[in-house]
Amino acid sequence: QVQLVESGGGLVRAGDSLRLSCAASGRTFSSGDMAWFRQAPGKEREFVARITWSGGSTTYYTNSLKGRFTISRDNAKNTVYLQMNSLSPEDTAVYYCAARTVVGGAYDFWGQGTQVTVSS
Repeated sequence: QVQLVESGGGLVRAGDSLRLSCAASGRTFSSGDMAWFRQAPGKEREFVARITWSGGSTTYYTNSLKGRFTISRDNAKNTVYLQMNSLSPEDTAVYYCAARTVVGGAYDFWGQGTQVTVSS
C-alpha cells in the first residue's frame, strides 16, 4: 500500500523559509510524477509544483510561485522536497503531496498534509 507522508510544516514569520518533505513508501516510483498542492482556509486546493520521477527531473510550477518555490527529488530516498523562500501570510495553507504513475492522469495517491502558517 502506497503511503505519502509530508513533514516540515510549521509556524514561521514573513520572509522566512521552509523546506517540506514528502516521503513515499510502499512502492518505488519510476514513472509519472509527484506534486505539491496547497489549500488555504476557505479556498479551493491549488496546484503548486510537480516533478517527474524519470528523465531529467522536469519541473512545473504555478506561475505565481515560480522563483520563490523549488521542487526537487531524491530518488534513492523516494522523497520529494519543496523549498519555500520569502514566505508571506498568503502562503498559509495545508500543503499536500500527491503522486501518480502516469503523467497527465489523475493523482492516485495523496498525503495527509502538513500545515504551514506564516505570520506577518
